[in-house]
Amino acid sequence: MLIGVDASRALRARRTGTERYSLELIRHLLALDKRHHWRLYSQSPPAPGLFAVHERVSWRVIRLPRLWTHVGLSWEMLRCPPDVLFVPAHVLPLWRPRRTVVTVHDLGYHHYPEAHPWRQRTYLEWSTWWNAHVADVVLADSQATCEDLIAAYRVDPERVVVVYPGRDESLRRVEDPQALEVVRTRYGLSQHYILYVGTLQPRKNLVRLIRAFARLVGGAEGFPSDLELVLAGRPGWLSDSILAEPRRLGIEGRVRFPGYVADEDLAALISGAQIFAYPSLYEGFGFPVLEAQACGVPVLTSRASSLPEVAGDAAWLVDPEDEEAITDGLRRLLSDPALREDLIARGYANVRRFSWDRTAREVLDILERVGEARGT
Repeated sequence: MLIGVDASRALRARRTGTERYSLELIRHLLALDKRHHWRLYSQSPPAPGLFAVHERVSWRVIRLPRLWTHVGLSWEMLRCPPDVLFVPAHVLPLWRPRRTVVTVHDLGYHHYPEAHPWRQRTYLEWSTWWNAHVADVVLADSQATCEDLIAAYRVDPERVVVVYPGRDESLRRVEDPQALEVVRTRYGLSQHYILYVGTLQPRKNLVRLIRAFARLVGGAEGFPSDLELVLAGRPGWLSDSILAEPRRLGIEGRVRFPGYVADEDLAALISGAQIFAYPSLYEGFGFPVLEAQACGVPVLTSRASSLPEVAGDAAWLVDPEDEEAITDGLRRLLSDPALREDLIARGYANVRRFSWDRTAREVLDILERVGEARGT
């Protein structure tokens, strides 16, 4: 069987959640499968060593700066279609083979439309509707996303399958004080900090996190005088209010925006944090929660969408719209050593539920089932 995969998102240099999902899943699928032929589609050739290379894997490089999916990839599907096409992190092309599988990662734009520019929201509404109604099987990252798809787009529940993503098993706690200091110096951080990692955009609820931090450091508690809030990640849409909030509150000297964090620095940056704070309003999955747990840092996250599924019993859950609850959670995690140690131990246990090998096996089974039914 010939399996086609849209690998365009996997090749991006600065990857966030969906790009990481695409890269790791494709890597593990190619390593796992010993039977089928694979054809990967992208806008440029992959970097050497990024994927396994063998005689059953071929690439189609489609050099089209605009309308790559709906013109370039559609033409490939018309000219030489695979038995089944898998799109792990984008949208199905307008012209497609008879059998398709697609992953839908979240419906945040549907729940919080005000947190997205209207053009982005309109495109996401259309592309998710298209994916949901034309794919043979829709993969959802979580039960929360599965339920959202069924409710919002009236998708047949039989066509939606929950397959949890894996996690980066090479990401683990860094204990070396020198390595921690090198990363703190590189990003200009103090010794004590509360950390968020992700795109800076309204859905991540960062304005409330900044206000909660301001309440925390404005109180009488004896927290370290150099305690900072570090919001690491590239600015996304509608990020101006996030970047302006520390100055409005008079705490601009205690809130850091170090930008995108290189993969090689991520484990040390997380390991050095006192708390990992992720009070997002909505997530289809939430990789950063697992990354923090794997690095032995207590996590504060939201009692919303998929985050309780992902965090398990190993995080302090809060109402993301309650600034006082976020402040109280930060205070508890900073001041209660027993609670910290309990959540750290539970976090190490929780991350063992997630594996890219398991994800790849489940997805390969679905691709085989869909592809082998192509004649029916």
